[in-house]
Amino acid sequence: MRLENKVAIITGGASGIGLAAVKRFVAEGAKIAIVDYDKEAGGKVAASFGEHVAFFEVDVSKLQQVKQMAADVFEKFGKIDILINNAGITRDATLLKMTEEDFEKVVQINLNGVFYCTQAVTPYLIEQKCGRIISTSSVSAERGNFGQTNYTATKAAIIGMTKTWAKELGRKGITVNAVAPGFIATEMVESVPSEISGLVQTITSMQRIGSPDDVANAYLFLASDEASYITGHVLHVDGGIMM
Repeated sequence: MRLENKVAIITGGASGIGLAAVKRFVAEGAKIAIVDYDKEAGGKVAASFGEHVAFFEVDVSKLQQVKQMAADVFEKFGKIDILINNAGITRDATLLKMTEEDFEKVVQINLNGVFYCTQAVTPYLIEQKCGRIISTSSVSAERGNFGQTNYTATKAAIIGMTKTWAKELGRKGITVNAVAPGFIATEMVESVPSEISGLVQTITSMQRIGSPDDVANAYLFLASDEASYITGHVLHVDGGIMM
């Protein structure tokens, strides 16, 4: 198995792409720490997998909660090998209609949360002289998206942080990469009006919306030994929308 005896933290692991990643990683032998604010959903997911999956109720925008989570995961499993910064939200509005609250909330979760989790987990990876950090960006980081000033800004920032951390941590044996999904069949995308989702399919080379498993498989590859010489890379999982 590709992740046998590895310990992975997956933020936003109670649903959507994060849940798909939990399932995929468990199938490959990993022990999982699901980090999510949804206590009910996260608890149910963890219970369904048994002792190798644990749930940690955390708001990733709160630094002290994140620091405590990293310590708790290490205490439970004895090590940390992989961090998947998957948690993210949207609060869409055009430039002149976006409120300060909606802008700040997306920044706090999508950007600050990635920084906090990575900063909290990295010392454990440095201690064992190896590790994988994988963060979720988006194709919108490079092409923009109508009504998503806040979301697009955070996803572009993730690319910059990924490349910076790859340069800083490579000498420590840690790889740092990002995955940039296109339109994926999650609750976030399925709430889009049908005429918009139909347009999305026409501008995607494969003419379909991706599945959470498509992104989970990208996480798996970058977390595995097969990607040991890949760092600072942004892997697009977008059905060809960026061509």
